[in-house]
Amino acid sequence: MAMDVMPQQDPESRQPPEPSPQDPCVMPAEGATAVLPPPPTLRTTLRRAAFGAVAAGVLLAGALVAAEDGEDAPREPGPVERAEAATTAGSPASLSDLTALIGDRQKWVESHPTDAPSLATLGTAYVEWARRSADTAYYARAEQALKRSLDARPGERGNGEAWVGLAALANARHDFLAAKRWGETVKKQQPKTWSVYPVLIDAYTGLGDRQAATAATEKFGELRKGVPALARTADLYRRQGWREDALATAREAADRAPQPAEKAEALHRLGELAWERGEPEEAVAQFDAALRTDAGQLASLAGRARALAALDRTDEALAAYQSALEKLPRPEYALELGELYESLGLDGDARTQYAKVRQMVAEAKRAGVDESLVLARLEADHGDPDTAVELLRGQWTKQHRSAAVADALGWALHRAGRSWEGLEYAERAVDTGVRNASYAYHLGVIQRELKDYGPARRHLEEAVRTNPAFSPLAAPSAQEALDALGEPPPGGPGGMEPPPPPPRAPGSEPKRETKPEAPAPAPSKSPSPSAPPLPSPSASRSP
Repeated sequence: MAMDVMPQQDPESRQPPEPSPQDPCVMPAEGATAVLPPPPTLRTTLRRAAFGAVAAGVLLAGALVAAEDGEDAPREPGPVERAEAATTAGSPASLSDLTALIGDRQKWVESHPTDAPSLATLGTAYVEWARRSADTAYYARAEQALKRSLDARPGERGNGEAWVGLAALANARHDFLAAKRWGETVKKQQPKTWSVYPVLIDAYTGLGDRQAATAATEKFGELRKGVPALARTADLYRRQGWREDALATAREAADRAPQPAEKAEALHRLGELAWERGEPEEAVAQFDAALRTDAGQLASLAGRARALAALDRTDEALAAYQSALEKLPRPEYALELGELYESLGLDGDARTQYAKVRQMVAEAKRAGVDESLVLARLEADHGDPDTAVELLRGQWTKQHRSAAVADALGWALHRAGRSWEGLEYAERAVDTGVRNASYAYHLGVIQRELKDYGPARRHLEEAVRTNPAFSPLAAPSAQEALDALGEPPPGGPGGMEPPPPPPRAPGSEPKRETKPEAPAPAPSKSPSPSAPPLPSPSASRSP
């Protein structure tokens, strides 16, 4: 059973080898099999994390004794050891170290084909590689390796690592219900297994279950603490719109991160927060710092391009987007580049990018990855809004009810001429509390269409105030819509509508439609996490 060994590569290449056709972890070319629901019970405990911690302590103690005896100091850990240490700590490994780990496990399982822990590690490493490189072909290999691990040792007999790996795979494919099932199977039997909580946080977030995501984040903070918990808590604060708390927690994570890959991820998070606050110069600085810290933090290339476009550094933004798509070909980046081209009047280049989005979404689908949300956004603004509605209704039916899906569905319904239906979903997205200029813009436009001018003005002002350059196409439209509404006239709420239009010619007066009463939004009840040693939410939130 031959299998290629991964060569040691420099960080710039970061390309795992292609396993030979005999590699048992290669799936058939026709696509991956579906993720299956997990078995109903887990009869034995998960020991691997504890064994790893004990082994690390023994090795460290031995190294200290050797140093005291005057022997050679312990050698620096190699890339495989660094990747394993990062995984054990719940932190990201550099792409070069991850490459080395994949090669090491490929070689090992060639001669040890029933080593369940090594197969689980290999499968999970494939998931991480695919997620961070956008090479969806590795998801099929991940699924095969994880299933072989479960064949060698079922989950009921203690192979929870493989179940957690399958949950991570399901999240990466945007199958959040499957990820929830896998994760909750492990959590039910072994709630103190910290490694299951990150995948549960991602699953709950994708499903729009804010209460469960908050509880999982709290529990993860209790079990892991340190930088991984700080990072997850910063993300939670960000989703709830608690900007000051998110920023303070993200800064602490960046300051405390011990390894370059972990620090780069924290700096990227600071860049995203700066971008959302409408501070593109600060965003560029943070994304640049992330890339200097770890060149494998490829998502920062796209973040940098977005911020450069907001600064009207158009040539640099175009080059940055092209570099991002070359190294991390995600369809959402192609859509952003297409809209930048369209804003510059380069309609031919824009159409080329939109065609690439469709091609990338189709390729992802063949690899089992559901990119319906990106495709729906493309259809709503640059294609067929009715198709967008159909795609997003499918997501909603699968309980994918995040703020992002609610916002996209509300906007697609509006674009399809069904603004009253879209209002409920647009309000739901904004009512999550997340400070997203695009969500506020969409709701404001829908309310303006429905002649609800006071709330429309308020939400359009929020969009422009939150991030004046949130989109090269939509941000100017938001300002134009706000200018058209004008300043609210004196007289308070009773005089909020704009001046009446000039009188129409006789016989041309349209029929007056009765406006149904809009449903009142439900108040948000998301509690704040209290995972020590994380900072508690501030008494006052930023406006």
